[in-house]
Amino acid sequence: MLHQNYFVYMLTNDDRHTVLYIGITNSLERRLTEHGERSRSHFTRQYNAHKLVYFEAYADPRSAIEREKQLKKWSRMKKEALIAKRNPEWRNLPDEMCATKAVGGAR
Repeated sequence: MLHQNYFVYMLTNDDRHTVLYIGITNSLERRLTEHGERSRSHFTRQYNAHKLVYFEAYADPRSAIEREKQLKKWSRMKKEALIAKRNPEWRNLPDEMCATKAVGGAR
């Protein structure tokens, strides 16, 4: 049986962390590349949100979708507290992302 990871992630902009973008993917590496290219969404392009500051991995898509919906309903303060627990300096997390790369095909 093939194991598949799904990721819920948060991006912000470099300068003042004025925006938080929450998304879901089954290939975090691919999705981050897309956010960094011209193909990124209007939102991430407009606000230059490309810095990965938080992510969670899930074994099934339903759990990841539910978590994404939950996080999107949270207040900014609650989202910031969640990020601060794991990433208090709001570092860009590509090294940690590589350690939990998705297994299998891309979406």
